[in-house]
Amino acid sequence: MIVAVNRVFPHDGKDYHLQAEDLGLQQACFEARVYDGGTILWHKKVSYADVVARNLPRMEQDEAVRALMEKTLHTVQAAIVKGKLV
Repeated sequence: MIVAVNRVFPHDGKDYHLQAEDLGLQQACFEARVYDGGTILWHKKVSYADVVARNLPRMEQDEAVRALMEKTLHTVQAAIVKGKLV
């Protein structure tokens, strides 16, 4: 299980904290969030049930979930740059 992926994304004079936090294998999803200071500006739950359904070995499953978290945060960064999230 991956606990979280975090990064600071500087844009237009602000430092946004981007986070993807695993909500656990039972829910098979993670929540992506964008913070400005301590305020949540945007959030979304993202399912990884398809990854779990593939019955991968644990290490490969964790790598697939981490890759999905990273891809999601990359998409969030692009949306911030385009002015679509904040």
